[in-house]
Amino acid sequence: MGFFDRIKQGLKKTVQILNTDIRDIFKQKGRLVDDAFLEELFEMFVKTDMGVAASKEIIEEIRTQYRGRVAEMHDVLQTVKTKLKDLMKQPAAPVRFAEKKPTVIMVCGVNGSGKTTTIAKLTAMFRADKKEVVLGAADTFRAAAVEQLTVWAQRLGAEIVVGQSGSDPASVAHKAAAKAIESGADVCIIDTAGRLQTQKNLMQELEKIRRVISKQIPEAPHEVILILDATTGQNGISQAKHFTEAVQCTGIVLAKLDGTAKGGVVIAIRKQVDLPVKFIGVGESAQDLALFDPDEFVDALFDETEETPAV
Repeated sequence: MGFFDRIKQGLKKTVQILNTDIRDIFKQKGRLVDDAFLEELFEMFVKTDMGVAASKEIIEEIRTQYRGRVAEMHDVLQTVKTKLKDLMKQPAAPVRFAEKKPTVIMVCGVNGSGKTTTIAKLTAMFRADKKEVVLGAADTFRAAAVEQLTVWAQRLGAEIVVGQSGSDPASVAHKAAAKAIESGADVCIIDTAGRLQTQKNLMQELEKIRRVISKQIPEAPHEVILILDATTGQNGISQAKHFTEAVQCTGIVLAKLDGTAKGGVVIAIRKQVDLPVKFIGVGESAQDLALFDPDEFVDALFDETEETPAV
């Protein structure tokens, strides 16, 4: 499937709710754009976790263009899509590769956000591009995480560096980077333990991992990717802010987008946190990682060809 089809599939729950609500709002052919109509639209956008700020901007655009007129659903949706694409603009954000290999990617996020699965997806993507990959299992306090990452490494043909249970995560990151240098690997991906953004000591541990890597390889880590679970909705904004303050995140992977009716959170994140959304997870397999395209995301979110399920 192409990006549009994959993202449409991943956004299925969100798209169905939006299309159902939009058709409910436009019960007749056209609708007078008055305060009641704008309030209904605003509530619909907020329900998908687009956030109050972005929703207000969209409503103001519709108010400016259509207030006091009878508007057709298609015309209003075109205005919504144009405004959203403007709000979602970001620089093209594929992985920034180092001029001299290895490219070091540090992956962080809260517990259960989908870090290990996303690392597997990134590894699969790099391996499909014939790149040699070394994984660093720096989540040394959870044996299951190391085991899971080891299984993925074996399955995908990547090397993996692990440490003793409970050992210093920074030392594992150091060894993984050293292994990548020694073996001439193209990419080194460092997994880190899940932590809440409010746990100061654990956030300081992340800072230490970053420092150790940067002393070893100038300009590394070249990417610090924050994995956000789309199902957490607005809490993802707090996570993005705190993790970026601690370790200067360079981008976001939005995981589990296929499991939520709140896909609009991508819009809130772009509006409130100055981080590009690099990839989105739209399924469980190693291939279910799509490069994020803001314009196609918006088109898929408001796909007027989507059938509204029968009630």
